[in-house]
Amino acid sequence: MKSNNRLLYHLVAFIVVAIWGSTFVFTKLLLLGGLTPAQIFTLRFTIAYLLLLGYSLLVRQPEGRPFRWLSDNWRDELLMVALGITGGSLYFLAENTSMNYTTTTNTSLIVSLSPLVATFLISLFYQSQRLNRLQCVGSLMAALGVVAVVLNGHFVLHLSPLGDSLAFCAALCWGFYSLMMIRANQRYDTLFITRKVFFYGLVSMIPYFIVYPGLNVSIVLHQPSLLWNLLFLGCVASMLCYLAWNWVLKKLGAVTATNYIYFNPVTTILFAWAILSEQITIYFILGTVLILVGMYLADKRKK
Repeated sequence: MKSNNRLLYHLVAFIVVAIWGSTFVFTKLLLLGGLTPAQIFTLRFTIAYLLLLGYSLLVRQPEGRPFRWLSDNWRDELLMVALGITGGSLYFLAENTSMNYTTTTNTSLIVSLSPLVATFLISLFYQSQRLNRLQCVGSLMAALGVVAVVLNGHFVLHLSPLGDSLAFCAALCWGFYSLMMIRANQRYDTLFITRKVFFYGLVSMIPYFIVYPGLNVSIVLHQPSLLWNLLFLGCVASMLCYLAWNWVLKKLGAVTATNYIYFNPVTTILFAWAILSEQITIYFILGTVLILVGMYLADKRKK
């Protein structure tokens, strides 16, 4: 039974990353439609938060307890603020803004290596989560696989200090998000954590919109295709995927779950191949094999 449950956790993690890998098409269409990255993030998180809030208010609270608005103490509430910033506003702004100053390849490569950042940070704070030699080899193999998939045989990187730094900032944000989720998962349920992440992700965007006001909601409402794209990003890629991802972090552990981020560029290219007829190269195949073998080794723990 335990092996079947663990297989389910891995399957959910893969599905979440596969969905996240497909969002580039929907985001690109919204960008072409006239929305900015900040507006897309705010609208999709607003949809996700309102849906989760409505669900939380309607479902029966465990043990008859009243609806929980706040954490148990101010330290835990600050933890939720940090999760909303690192896993929400700052992550998305850093990732999307980096593409204005550097190539998409650079951004994709740096952000996809966020499991290495997460593993390093978690190892510093949690001795029980430190990798053995075999797992270290597996993580490095998976990282090399990501490099092969993203570069796709074109081993030319156009360095841009500002853009590359922003992309690394996004990877660092996801690393800290994974680290802090360990403590949050020990004290609170997944639904509460995810709702707080969306809420504080939106609240932390207020300073941005004071400087750059406007959401351009009318653009979306007058174009049904854009509305459907936004609903997918809000309902599926945000609400359902964040719920599932935070649940998987609790079940598999932060290091094992975060390693699935290595699959992000793989699923992106597969989606582009299926929808946009882009070619699959030998580098993609070799890189995917390295990722699969590396992730298998990274999940092997000493008995």
